[in-house]
Order: sequence, then C-alpha cells, then structure tokens
Amino acid sequence: MASSPLLRVALTGGIASGKSYVLQAFGAHGVPTIDADLLARTVVAPGTSGLAAIVERFGPDVLTPEGTLDRSRLGQQIFTDDQARRDLERIIHPAVYHAIEAWFARLDESGARLGVADIPLLFETGHEHHFQRIVVTSCPREVQIARLITRDHLSRAEAELRLATQWSIDQKTARADFVVHTDGPCEATNRQVADVVDALRAGAQA
Repeated sequence: MASSPLLRVALTGGIASGKSYVLQAFGAHGVPTIDADLLARTVVAPGTSGLAAIVERFGPDVLTPEGTLDRSRLGQQIFTDDQARRDLERIIHPAVYHAIEAWFARLDESGARLGVADIPLLFETGHEHHFQRIVVTSCPREVQIARLITRDHLSRAEAELRLATQWSIDQKTARADFVVHTDGPCEATNRQVADVVDALRAGAQA
C-alpha cells in the first residue's frame, strides 16, 4: 500500500499576531516546522547574493559596520516606500520559497505525514494554493499595535504603517482552515494548537 502524501500546512497571520509562539507550540507537539522569517535572514547573510542585491538596490548605508544587514535602517525605507518594499520582496521571496520547497521535499522523502511552514506574507505573495491547509493566528488590531510598540520600540504611527503593508487579519481568517486566537492566556492558545494538531494529524492519515 502506498504511503499517504505529506500534508503541507502554512501558518500565517498579521505582524505581531503570535505566529512565532504558535509555531513553537506546533513544534512542542512533535510537528516538523520551518520559519520563513529565519530563512529570510539566511538568504541575506554576509557573502550571499541576496545581500549583494540589497546593497545594489538600496545602497551601502543599509549595512552595519560589520557588514551585516541593518534591518532597522532598511525598514525605514521599505515601510514608507511601496516600490522599495516590492523591490526587496523580489530579492528575498524567491529564495525563501525555494528553501521551503526543498524542506518539504526532504520531509516527504523521510516519510513524514505533516509539516508546518510559518509564512507571514502567504496571501500577499499569492502562495496559499501551494498548501493543503492554512492556519491563521488572530488577535485584535489594537493588540498588534501594542505588541509592536513594546516589542519593536515603534511609535504608534510606525506600527500602523507596518500593519498597512499587510492584509488585515480579518481578510486572512476568512481564507483559513483553522484560526488560533492569541489574545488570551497562553494556556488557551496552547489548547487551540493541540486541537489543530489533532485535526491535522487526522487529515494526514485519511
């Protein structure tokens, strides 16, 4: 009897909506996971073609004295200039999605039944159709803003600018197979993730 195919799952949501916490919760259940944000850092590490392309497009001022990408300085450009943000995405996204595809291929070869990729801009980049299931993290917009102000030391205006570059959480949850609400206690989020894991595993075995 042929083995069941790998169930490819995307985890997404708005900025500061709890994706990293939920991804860790999936991992705690033994689910293989990969984080697109971490991959995005890898593809622009010193010596990579990605970093060279960013410097060519945005200039050497986006580098630290040590030669690494100064994300804060780059962010000042891309969150106030739509064209600059699109140019950056054209540099980074193809390499990140290539790495995600390679990861899923290795999972499939290993005989795994389920894998979860955290992809913040899944819908914005039009890649939702590459996955069998989509999980969206959700919290009120004001919670996102408060988290950004605290976590990233942004002003409210800066936080709102970043939210404006993404689809709203309502738009994303409307397209989700599962929604995990992250504005309550951690225990409540953990219970939701456990329920989603059970449902995904059941689907992977079907």
